[in-house]
Amino acid sequence: MFTQTGRRPIKREKSEFKEKVVDLRRVTRVVAGGKRFRFRATMIVGDEKGRVGIGVAKGADFQAAVAKSKAKAIKNIFKLELKENRTINHEVEAKYSAARVILKPAVAGHGLKAGGAVRTVLALAGIKDATAKCLGRTTNKLSNAMAALRALKSIRAKR
Repeated sequence: MFTQTGRRPIKREKSEFKEKVVDLRRVTRVVAGGKRFRFRATMIVGDEKGRVGIGVAKGADFQAAVAKSKAKAIKNIFKLELKENRTINHEVEAKYSAARVILKPAVAGHGLKAGGAVRTVLALAGIKDATAKCLGRTTNKLSNAMAALRALKSIRAKR
């Protein structure tokens, strides 16, 4: 029960979600004495079974920002219905800020043809066969990930 130092060992519960830091930026606030630096982390969490969420948070250091963004991502999780647990039901397009994303279903064995943050969102959602294309001109990972999440939310359930 106790270790040699007389303390109890810390038991950490294994999370059911896989996580990926998509974007990490150093942001600056200018004040009278100079500049104050903070970190902004964008994290995507998912269980690869249809649940996925995105969290964005700032912190004084890298670890604080990542921990806060993970907590926010878990709060923002939503569930989607997958077709035979591999692909989406139909083609869908969504826009978020300057990002436009189109998602298309694919046959089994096709694989996940997507790039950047959109690929991470689809993979952590559990989609194994789909094609995605970023149509907007922005390269912002947060905007592209949010557009992909908005596209997944607009998928109608199979009737």
